[in-house]
Amino acid sequence: MSKVPTNLKYAASHEWVLDNGDGTVTLGISDHAQELLGDVVFVELPDLGRQISKGEEFSLVESVKAASDIYSPLSGEVIEVNSALTDTPEMVNESPYEGGWIAKIRLSQVAELADLLSAVEYEATVAEDA
Repeated sequence: MSKVPTNLKYAASHEWVLDNGDGTVTLGISDHAQELLGDVVFVELPDLGRQISKGEEFSLVESVKAASDIYSPLSGEVIEVNSALTDTPEMVNESPYEGGWIAKIRLSQVAELADLLSAVEYEATVAEDA
């Protein structure tokens, strides 16, 4: 079974969200998502300052098996990207919840956090897909 940290929120499309407690969040893809993708070979990072809307594609992760668009579970402005992924995209596989994060955004709609899944709800969604 994939790791599903309980301190994070999740989107049904397999992105995770860490609420940084200051109006910003950190985004990445779940352990389950990286397992489905296989060995990640490239991560397209969003541009700093980009305004993204909930549900909008903001990144692309390519693996040896496929390329997958990554959708933002929240609306806001990209304030930081994980530039380490440019040289070490495999961090998404090795450490999806720590070193493999993709971007940080400043929320424009804090209320959207309430629409995300808890770890238990996300695990149930993954189990249904299996």
